[in-house]
Amino acid sequence: MSNKKHHERTRAQESSNAIERMYITMRHLFNRGFYKPMGISGETLRESLLLLRPEIYGSIGEEKAELEGLLYVIDRLPIGIEECTFINLTSDEGYSNSHFKPIIPEKRRRNCYRIDDEQMNIEITRGRSDIYDILTHLTFLFVESHKISSRVLIDEEGTTTRDWIKLEKVVLSKKKLTQDDREVAITHAANILGRTFKELTTVYNQFATIKQPERFLHIIYWLGKLAIEEQTNAKKRTITFSPVLRDSIGHHIHGEIWADTIKEVLLKNKLLDRPLHIISANMHSVMNTLFIPSALKTINSKKDIFEVYESLSKKENENLRNKVTKEALQKGMIYVKDSSGTNIDVQIFDSSKMDYSKVDIKLDEALLNKTKPVILVMDYAFGEQAYETIDELLKPYKSKGNKIHLNVESLSIMGKAGILEGGKGDIMIPSAHIFEGTADNYPFENELKREDLENQGVGVYEGAMITVLGTSLQNKDILKFFYNSTWNVIGLEMEGAHYQKAIQAASKVRGSISPNVKVRYAYYASDNPLETGATLASGGLGTSGVRPTYLITRTILEQIFN
Repeated sequence: MSNKKHHERTRAQESSNAIERMYITMRHLFNRGFYKPMGISGETLRESLLLLRPEIYGSIGEEKAELEGLLYVIDRLPIGIEECTFINLTSDEGYSNSHFKPIIPEKRRRNCYRIDDEQMNIEITRGRSDIYDILTHLTFLFVESHKISSRVLIDEEGTTTRDWIKLEKVVLSKKKLTQDDREVAITHAANILGRTFKELTTVYNQFATIKQPERFLHIIYWLGKLAIEEQTNAKKRTITFSPVLRDSIGHHIHGEIWADTIKEVLLKNKLLDRPLHIISANMHSVMNTLFIPSALKTINSKKDIFEVYESLSKKENENLRNKVTKEALQKGMIYVKDSSGTNIDVQIFDSSKMDYSKVDIKLDEALLNKTKPVILVMDYAFGEQAYETIDELLKPYKSKGNKIHLNVESLSIMGKAGILEGGKGDIMIPSAHIFEGTADNYPFENELKREDLENQGVGVYEGAMITVLGTSLQNKDILKFFYNSTWNVIGLEMEGAHYQKAIQAASKVRGSISPNVKVRYAYYASDNPLETGATLASGGLGTSGVRPTYLITRTILEQIFN
């Protein structure tokens, strides 16, 4: 066996051990109730993360600071987290009715509350995956903060470099910076971070907010300051898990409330006994596909429909989006805004109220008039939350002592995933989901086939997919191993195995839905983590996600309507 092959395998094995260790450690720390990320209790997490060097965190293992990874993490954590010594993970414990204003991170929907100067509370209502996600991000953040302090501390007494003193002065002064001041401050920051002036000016504005144009300097200063405190005054940052959170996790509390609300809405609208098609997707593509033709008649006639979809996805076209929503609400759409804490909104479409002649996809009108199907679209779940929500949704509805079984005919999952073969915007059709860190696998009969989506301007791949424990834990060695191994893996995502587990339990074990329920899975690629510069940290899809999203949506709807 060639040496190179051997080395690759051990690096992949090392990496998957590191992921497993992180996973077990996080569960252990959670059960323990608190830990100090930079203390002895956080050591395993730090070491595993540094050994893993996930693609998303770029140069975490090097001395210089990692900028794109920092931006990725900061977007997913509450504003001001860098100033907090105490981070408390809680369940929904009533802060929404208090004077505390919720802080919602840019790229992750969760409520966070700044309790005082030193403490940030982060509400966890989406299960364990949410905890793993936050702890990994915080570990990255604190490792980076110690890189800063080790570059600016001259001795144990806490004497610091001139660069640090200058940066501190700028950050703490309340006056507005001129371009000259800013460039001087960036020069000092570049020195502290071991990066170039140019590298810093390139990312500087991506960190800025309207209230805090100099937020980048602010983040660097506070990360460094708290790390210096840890090293000189032994004042260690601490992460705690509230007793209520530790008690409630894994008990589907939010999922059950969420599912019951939906079933009540179905009952109230006399839709509970109709054929039901569940689609896990976003909150726009099904509604737009069904109602753009009638809501935007004028625009539609002139353009290719995909161009219309694209123009609706642009920020500035809110008035067009509102027109479509209004049309949908008039023609039988019911919108259920989440109040359970799952953060999963729902739209219910009663097909009997739709005007089929105005829909621009193939449909069998006679069949639809006879069966009158109902389509339930739920927003994306997050990791393990997919099991919790679908498991609860598929259970019979209990009303006045009666059990009403839902008449579920199909479940369709459309999501975004990392791809290992094609590029951003391509489509993946899984034939099985494999659960990372185990040999658990969930093969299934996918109603969506490659030929349904081929030759429409987007690459289509078919094969097995890995359900990973967290977005931010994969590295090239593991991915190459998945890609080259006999598992024939084409991509990775976070929910597939969890959905499949719930569907199999409901249809084959509990008997709460028909064993012949049809399932459809398709993902579009948000990134290719094997290509440097194409990971999630390199930014979103922009409009390149529009075509694959709508191709999948239209195909799912055509199958339901025929």
